[in-house]
Formats: sequence, C-alpha cells, structure tokens
Amino acid sequence: MITTDFVPGSPSWLDLGAPDVEAAAAFYGAVFGWEFQSYGPEAGGYGVFRLNGKTVGAVGRLTEEGARSAWMIYFNTPDADATAQAVERAGGTVRVAPLDADGEGRMAQFTDPQGGQFAVWQPGKSKGLEAVDTPGTLCWTELYTTDAAAAKEFYGSLCGWKYDDMPLPGGGGTYSLVTPSDLPEERMQGGLMQVPGEYLALAGGRPYWHPVFASADCDATVANVRENGGTVQMGPEDAEGVGRLAVCVDPSGADFVVLTPSEM
Repeated sequence: MITTDFVPGSPSWLDLGAPDVEAAAAFYGAVFGWEFQSYGPEAGGYGVFRLNGKTVGAVGRLTEEGARSAWMIYFNTPDADATAQAVERAGGTVRVAPLDADGEGRMAQFTDPQGGQFAVWQPGKSKGLEAVDTPGTLCWTELYTTDAAAAKEFYGSLCGWKYDDMPLPGGGGTYSLVTPSDLPEERMQGGLMQVPGEYLALAGGRPYWHPVFASADCDATVANVRENGGTVQMGPEDAEGVGRLAVCVDPSGADFVVLTPSEM
C-alpha cells in the first residue's frame, strides 16, 4: 500500500498538466469531491487539490508544445540532482532539470529510455501528498511499457525497486508488482506491464504512467466521470484479488484508473 511515510522510490506527489486548469478543477471536484486551491497568477495558475483538508494532488497549465494532458507521478528521492545524473547515465533524458519549489522541495522531470515520463521529489518543507490509499486519493501507480525487462532494469537501478512477477489470466502476459527496496510486501506501490505499441495510443505509442485513485464505489465514480464529460476506456469490471476497476479519461484526454479494492 502507498503511505505518507515516504521512502526513496515511493510515490510522493502527482500533478496534472491541463490545458484549462479551471475546467480540470471542476471535473475532478465533481468526480472525487476535491477542492482546488490556486497559488495565484504568479504561479501560472498552479494549485493543489484537497480532500477533507488534506492535499491529494495538484494541477497546472499545460505549457509544453505538442504535449498531451496527463498526470505526472513523482517518486521520492533524497537528492534530485544525483538522480538526474543517474537517469542520464542509464540512458534516460532530463526533461526538467532539478529546481527548487519555493522551499517546499526540489523536483525534476525525466523520460525513461523507452519514452515514459516521470518525476522525482526531494522533500523540503513538504514531504509530499498528505492523504493516500483512501477513497478519492492515490492508491496505486502503473506503467504501461513496450519493454518490461528494460523498464525493470532502469527503474530498479534508479529507484531501488524490487519486483514480484505474476502471470495475467488467460495468457495475457506478466504483471510486475513494485515494492521499494528493503520494505515488506505490504508496501507494494504499483506495477508495470508490457503492452504492444498499439495499446498506447493515448501517448502516441510511447510508454506512460498513470495514477490509480481509490473509490468506495467504482460504478458511482464512473457515472460521475461520464456525467461530467469524461469517457471510460474499460470497465467497470471485477479483477479477481484486486477489486472493481475502470480506466477513465478526463475531458482533456488525461487517463486515470478508478479502483474499489477488494478489501475496502
């Protein structure tokens, strides 16, 4: 499970790049009950989402030319600059060089060797998200990639992850469960799966990460998605041992998963 007791390599922040911040805030507010707090014009409209007074994510204006609207997942690091150097040594690319975020922390954004985009967060005054693993918050992270073996090697060396491979039903391939190094199985935080390039149309055939948000009622949340202009790529459907889930896309094209875990 994801916790706010962040360790190196664990998910600690996520934000959405959106063409229209106000529209995104309205959509996610209607779907998950999030409240948006803008940092003002001086921050380019960037602001945080809160649920029951706790920060659960953020959103900012999409400024990169040709980029799609998408969620960016940040993994904890003790040293963003050292991580940037390690990314380049391992064949990845630094998209946004390490920079300070007003004393809250230090961040950087990267592209892995297969084309998947991700980021890191070095805590300052802020450790990261204030609520996770409850309805309306991040509960899992997932990478769809064209080369699972290469992705596992890259992220394993960079983030210190360990993997537990499990076969998918019906001969659908292998799903690799991700846990930070030296932590027990209970701290699994996500997974990665190899898929053909044609399954990655949202990102133009490139690998991509997406967040999984917990829900007390997957079907009701999916209904909210549809009622507010979003679409559903898959589900809702039951996944044995996992829960009831659906792959959703917001009105601007950013994908995310809604999950009601089996144990909830």
